[in-house]
Amino acid sequence: MPAILPFTTPEQAVSAIQSGNRVFIHSVSQTPHVLIDAMVARASDLKDVEVCHIHTEGPLPYLDKKYRDAFKPNSFFIGANMRKQLNQGIGDYVPVFLSEVPLLFQRKVLPIDVALIQVSPPDAHGFCSLGPSVDVSLAAIRSAKYVIAQVNPRVPRTHGDGLIPASLLHAAVEVDAPMYEVLPGEISAEDRRIGQYVASLVEDGATLQLGIGGIPNATLTELIHHKGLGIHTEMFSDGVIDLVERGVITGEHKTVLPYRIVSAFVMGSQKVYDFIDDNPGVSMKQASYTNDTAIIRRNPKVTAINSAIEIDITGQVCADTIGTYQYSGVGGQMDFVRGASLSEGGKPIIALPSITSKGQSKIVPFLKEGAGVTTTRAHVHYIVTEYGIANLYGQNLRQRARALINIAHPDHREELERQAFSRFGSF
Repeated sequence: MPAILPFTTPEQAVSAIQSGNRVFIHSVSQTPHVLIDAMVARASDLKDVEVCHIHTEGPLPYLDKKYRDAFKPNSFFIGANMRKQLNQGIGDYVPVFLSEVPLLFQRKVLPIDVALIQVSPPDAHGFCSLGPSVDVSLAAIRSAKYVIAQVNPRVPRTHGDGLIPASLLHAAVEVDAPMYEVLPGEISAEDRRIGQYVASLVEDGATLQLGIGGIPNATLTELIHHKGLGIHTEMFSDGVIDLVERGVITGEHKTVLPYRIVSAFVMGSQKVYDFIDDNPGVSMKQASYTNDTAIIRRNPKVTAINSAIEIDITGQVCADTIGTYQYSGVGGQMDFVRGASLSEGGKPIIALPSITSKGQSKIVPFLKEGAGVTTTRAHVHYIVTEYGIANLYGQNLRQRARALINIAHPDHREELERQAFSRFGSF
């Protein structure tokens, strides 16, 4: 018997939100904007509503300073759509590994009152799909006292953990809107060179973790002649599709869910949403699973490819702040750096351009004052720039400084050498 959903208007649905509630917002391309807009329209009736989420896409009107009394944003990751406001004091950020965000809900450290989500219509068995964003959202839904859903026929139905019974929904709103797309950008010559170096570290049969952007996309284009690669990642985008179609990504050597791409969320163009729709070769899992070091390490040759904002000459990696300016979040970098390092034949890689858009070196004597250390120097292994590869594993401080200066931009090497000499003496 088909599920009967509790359909209502957006205004009626969000009337369940009360002052002092903690409200969770569904992640990334599943950001439920109709429900967010309806919630913000009630601002004059609300006070101290805490709004939490990881990365979201699209405008977030509750960040307007005129709503400061009504809404208190408290995010686990900072995207471009809220970076400016957060650093102006509108809202707060919780430093936490992505793998542990679900525990904040499950252990009632941050209990959820209301979850605003987006799902597919129910299937013949009464189950809705969370589509491309299972991540921390499933844990929030299961923990929430009240669940409000946008039901959108354009949400792809995905395999894995993201199927929920329609009976979990306390209120539903019919929406027919396209998925939020992030189109692949052009690959720069610099990114292509970095991608070539990174790809040279990837062995046949490796299990990959990587995200989106110029460097991951460049790396993927350089892997067309590899064999038997697998994917176990926190997220992926369009770049993997070509390698699947070429038979490069097969998952045949994976120990955990072999022959399947495993991810917590997907973000990209409509092409990738079509790719994951009803695809048993893609398993969408909770972040507490995809980012669990004990699970990651079971796969062979885990090659984790992550980025950084700056790295000091001892190997400390800052990936989420620019000094005291909160740029993004801790996310899952450490989860995968550690998982890859413990995997048999694994390789944790931090890949970044040698300089910023303003010509400043990203390899620095000291991290900026107030900067956060995302990955410690005890965890770091490979650092890659367009000037080469530095393997810091097992290297002492002087050796690390020398290796990193060798892959820094030539314009900055002399100053880095001077600073290293001042710190270590001969090196």
